[in-house]
Amino acid sequence: MKMLISLVFMLAGMPVFSQGPASVPEAGIIKDGFIYETASFPSCHAATLEETPEGLVAAWFGGTHEGNSDVCIYMSRLVKGGWTAPVMIADGRINDSTRYACYNPVLYQVPGKELILFYKIGPNVAGWTGWIKRSYDGGISWGRPESIPEGFLGPIRNKPVLRDGWLICPSSTEKFGWKVHFEFTKDGGRSWSKTGPLNNGTTMTGIQPAILFHPEETMQALCRSQDGLLNETWSYDHGRTWTDLRATGLPNNNSGIDAITLKSGMHLLVFNHVKSGKGVWGPRSPLNLALSSDGRVWYTSLELAREEGAEFSYPTIMQTKDGMVHLLYTWKRQRIRHMVIDPSKLRQAKEIVL
Repeated sequence: MKMLISLVFMLAGMPVFSQGPASVPEAGIIKDGFIYETASFPSCHAATLEETPEGLVAAWFGGTHEGNSDVCIYMSRLVKGGWTAPVMIADGRINDSTRYACYNPVLYQVPGKELILFYKIGPNVAGWTGWIKRSYDGGISWGRPESIPEGFLGPIRNKPVLRDGWLICPSSTEKFGWKVHFEFTKDGGRSWSKTGPLNNGTTMTGIQPAILFHPEETMQALCRSQDGLLNETWSYDHGRTWTDLRATGLPNNNSGIDAITLKSGMHLLVFNHVKSGKGVWGPRSPLNLALSSDGRVWYTSLELAREEGAEFSYPTIMQTKDGMVHLLYTWKRQRIRHMVIDPSKLRQAKEIVL
């Protein structure tokens, strides 16, 4: 009886996560929890993740609510198996008299050099500008903010990739319709070039590309859209030029996605498996993981979170040097959830069709 009472109290003291994956962990999920339990800000969104020589780092924007001038960029580091308390690393101060909200941080570790934070500042998405900060100690300290030249924004939400010395930044604009383009820098964001838009922003829409790799010089980018499905573009010259945006057979709820190519050559997609109407915001639950061998035919794999009326959104995903897959997503706009997945244990189920 004493053992039973002790067990009850022990279980009562364990953390309880109110909705995420099923109570019985699905195949491949080896760790699941929150980056923080409490913070100085009530709302958070748009996490980003990167591996530095010192370990994993995560960043997101937090404040009263998205778009409010008190929204800043916060960061945590994974140290000895636990996340450090969130610290503010960038705010939206333009000058002594002007302060706007921060949006969509993107972390990128330059090989052998600094950790870069790309982020946006503005009164709204259509009017935001691109900014950079640099850290030379794995995110412990940061330099001054640097403005990206007018006409460029850097990576909008998903991580850039390095090819032939060029950092290829998946980018987009929303001022005159949702349009996708790519930006390039060869010197860590000090000088820039870019493609033109790959779509007209009205009959074919897209923002926030996520890049996948295929054999030889082929690359693919999947994009969020207002069309009720994911749209895509392909490159056959290591990302220097891209095809016009076109529709895929994957549903989209007008919410952010992320996708990566594993070391094995398989592709992972994290998205809300929900289709919405043209221009309509669909539900942001459930949140799902899909698999593909060629980037064209996708299969369901895991349901990561589900709750009617709740928001599980804006995932970011990466494979670390140990082969594990780390995933972050917005949990009800209240916290950032962290999952670790063993990709060797993932299983594909049925083909995804509209």
